[in-house]
Amino acid sequence: MFDPNSRYAKIPTASLTEPGGREIVYVRRRFLPRADDLATLVELTVTQGDRLDLACARALGDPEQFWRACDASNAMHPSELTGQSSQTIRFPIPQPQ
Repeated sequence: MFDPNSRYAKIPTASLTEPGGREIVYVRRRFLPRADDLATLVELTVTQGDRLDLACARALGDPEQFWRACDASNAMHPSELTGQSSQTIRFPIPQPQ
C-alpha cells in the first residue's frame, strides 16, 4: 500500500464493515518515537531559504525521509523545522521500522 521507505510502510491495516456491508480498510495509528531515544546522525543549522527536502537529501540521501527529521526534532509539521534561520534540525540514524 505504501512505498517501502514510507513512515507507514510497516504499520498494519485494519478494516471496518459498514452496516450496508461495505468494507473500509485503513492504516492503524502510528505512534511517534520519543525524540530523545533516537540517536543523532547529524544536526544542521537552518539558513534563510533552506528547504527540508534538500536538507534530508544531504543528511539522509533521500528527500522523502523528512518525517525522520520531524520525529527527531519533535515537530508535528515539516514547516516547523525550516521556519526560522539559526534553528537546528536533528537527523536521526535511520532505524528499521
